[in-house]
Order: sequence, then structure tokens, then C-alpha cells
Amino acid sequence: ENIKTENVKKKFFPFPPKALELLWNGIHVFPIENLIGEIDVFHSSDWLEPPTIKAKRVTTIHDLTVFKYPETFVARGGHDIVENQKRKLFFVKQYGDKIIAVSETTKQDIIDILKIPEKKIKVVYEAADPDFSPRPVSQIQKVKEKFLINNGRYLLCVGAREPRKNLNRLIAAFVEIAGANPDLSLVIVGKYGWGDDINQNTKNQIPKIKLLGFVEKEDLAALYSGAEGFIYPSLYEGFGLPILEAMACGCPVITSNLGSMKEIAGESALLIEPENVESIAGAISKICRNKKVSEELKIKGFKRAGEFNWQKTASQTLEVYRALF
Repeated sequence: ENIKTENVKKKFFPFPPKALELLWNGIHVFPIENLIGEIDVFHSSDWLEPPTIKAKRVTTIHDLTVFKYPETFVARGGHDIVENQKRKLFFVKQYGDKIIAVSETTKQDIIDILKIPEKKIKVVYEAADPDFSPRPVSQIQKVKEKFLINNGRYLLCVGAREPRKNLNRLIAAFVEIAGANPDLSLVIVGKYGWGDDINQNTKNQIPKIKLLGFVEKEDLAALYSGAEGFIYPSLYEGFGLPILEAMACGCPVITSNLGSMKEIAGESALLIEPENVESIAGAISKICRNKKVSEELKIKGFKRAGEFNWQKTASQTLEVYRALF
């Protein structure tokens, strides 16, 4: 929405989403050109795969959570999200000309689960927003005051509050190390998603846990910059963008030794077994007690984040378009 380039035109089509859902994801009729005019490529980032007259179709798949962790979804208003998403992916498989996967992990999931040929898939990595960068102490202090974070140290976790993010084990690990780190808090940023949320009893019993909900990007960058460490113990991700955001802000990262998280973090984070509370607690203790390890992770992480950028993403996406003709 912020694109301001002479060779880019934005057009808004006020078409009822439910009507498009029926036409394209239900009975699969009404070519996209009938709505927006002649185009060369239709690129969807939400698995929408409308019929086309001549246009080639590219779809970006971020993850296959709907297949790997269907229990983390819920039916809303009588509409089954899981079956709806699977139906979309059926059309992607049948009619898509090229698939962009955001990681090698997602690419392999697409091959294994959707049975789409490897030659049809191209991996194009994402990147942290350039606005994520180290913030000065003065800004960090202001954001701590804004969110009523005490003057001690804090750990940061970012993501929607839902079962796949593994917050219950993170909290259990925090409880284990809290006694030895009385000045340490756990700050969790992100709206409630679905499933069992962190209940009031837990928050009352562990007052050093702060749930901030949604946080604006500028404040989030300051929170990353001031954190003792960023903890991302998710059970499954298609990419894991917060890992790079934290690294770009000079924050030491602890993340899962699984799939895309291991892939994106490389050797620039402490990797943990996400289903093992002791593993999470041990990694937290390591960065809290060992300044040398913490500083090394900051340096490695900042360098690692620089290996991903949106210019590279754009260039590789353009290569995908050109290869279709």
C-alpha cells in the first residue's frame, strides 16, 4: 500500500469477498481477466487460484500448517477453515503454473504433502523489514516505560498466541530459571489467535509475565533491541520472520531445531528441542549468564539477517515470472 513508483499502478476492485470465494474456491468459474482486464501474470499470496484466460498463475505458499497441525485451527461461524484451505490448495495444485515456497522446508512439505513436482517449485526467501534495526538506549527505555516493563532484564517472544507457538512450554521453562534470575521478565507480544490461551491464573501466579498484544513496528524494534534474548520455540513455521527481525535489531536468538527455524537461523542462534522444557530453560540460562555467548549471538545474528533482503526477494520473484514465457 506504500508503493510509490511510476511503473507500478494500484487498482482496487470492490468485489464482495464471499462472492469471489464462491466463484473461485467453490465452483471455480469466472476468469480473473473478466474482473481486472488483460494481465500477463496473476500472483496470489493467499492460495487464491482463479481461472484465467491467458494469464500465467503463480502462488506463494508460506506454510502447510493446515495439513501438519490441523488441530490448531477452529471452525468459525460454521465454516471449516481446514477444508476450505485444502480446497484452495487443490486448485493451486491443479492449475498453478509455478509455486513460490518461502523456505526449503516449505518446498519439501509441498512435495511430500501436495505431491507437486519439484521442478514446479522455486524457493524465494523473505526478509525482515528494513525498519528493524538496533535502537538507542533512550528509545528502549521509553518503550519499557510505555509498556510498564520493570527496570530489570526481559526476554521477548513474538507471535500469535496459539498452540503451535508452544508458549506453555516457554512459560514452564521461564518458571524454572526465574528463581536464579529475579530481575528477569518474560514479555509476550502478539494477539490471541486460537486454542487455549494463557489463563489469568498463570498471569497471577507469575507476575513477571507480560502480555502486550499487538505492538506497532517502531515499538517492537525497540523491544527487540533491549531484550536479553528473543525466544521462538514454535513447533512449526513456514519461514519464521521474527527470527530475522530480532537478529536485525541485534538481539540474541533462541529458536527451535526444527524445519525452517533451523534453516533461517543457521548457525547464528541457540537451537533448542521445542518439546523439551529443560532444553528451553538451559538455552535461556546460557544467554542470561554468559555474556560472551550473548555478544557472539548478537554479532552472528546481525550478519545473518543481512543475508536476507527484499531486493533479492523481488529479483528472484521477477525471475519466476520471466521463466513462464
